[in-house]
Amino acid sequence: MIKCIAFDMDDTLYDERDYYSSGFAAVAARIAVDFRLPTEEIFHTLCRIFDGGNRQNTFDTIASEMGVIFKAGYIENLVKIFREHTPDINMPADSRAVLEILKQRYKLGLITDGYLPAQRLKVKSLNIETYFDCIIYTEELGREKWKPSPAGFEKLVADLEIPPRQCVYVGDNLEKDFIAPNKMGFETIRIIRENRIHFGKAADLHAAANYEIDSISKLPVLLREINGL
Repeated sequence: MIKCIAFDMDDTLYDERDYYSSGFAAVAARIAVDFRLPTEEIFHTLCRIFDGGNRQNTFDTIASEMGVIFKAGYIENLVKIFREHTPDINMPADSRAVLEILKQRYKLGLITDGYLPAQRLKVKSLNIETYFDCIIYTEELGREKWKPSPAGFEKLVADLEIPPRQCVYVGDNLEKDFIAPNKMGFETIRIIRENRIHFGKAADLHAAANYEIDSISKLPVLLREINGL
């Protein structure tokens, strides 16, 4: 019998693309002031670079495209602005409705990777703290404990005192989300959001989720089926 549902956050409970858009707006405002350039043009260029698949050198590329030179340390400052800005993101109505339903039947957990200030600010902006019996920021365990490390999942089952076989993990990223919970005996569910960022494939069967759904609104029914109800 399933007793705990644990969730990933980014691109599982909301569209992570919205977070990047919010962060790029903050960064664009800074660049616009420093270089006397139009904010909207910078913002749309950042989004275009990101949507084009450049996820590692976005800020280097914007300097080149806008014809400016960033002095030493400037990109590090932009990264800091991005990570520490208060995100303009909202919890989708379907996600909130599902959490309301599941909270009445199961223990709920959240296991999220990412830089700690940014992840805390996301949780606060989404206003989701009250839904979860356990929130695990893997950054607090150490950078090496990010998924696919099992550390976050081990802490979840220890804190909630629920064995892995009675837990379900809901995520999105085939490259890292399901490896550890699969090995531990969780049931795993992948949500494929329409506006998702990650499109990678599972390296092998052990990295794939046991189930896939294209909407979080389908989760309660699937959980009942897994429970044999």
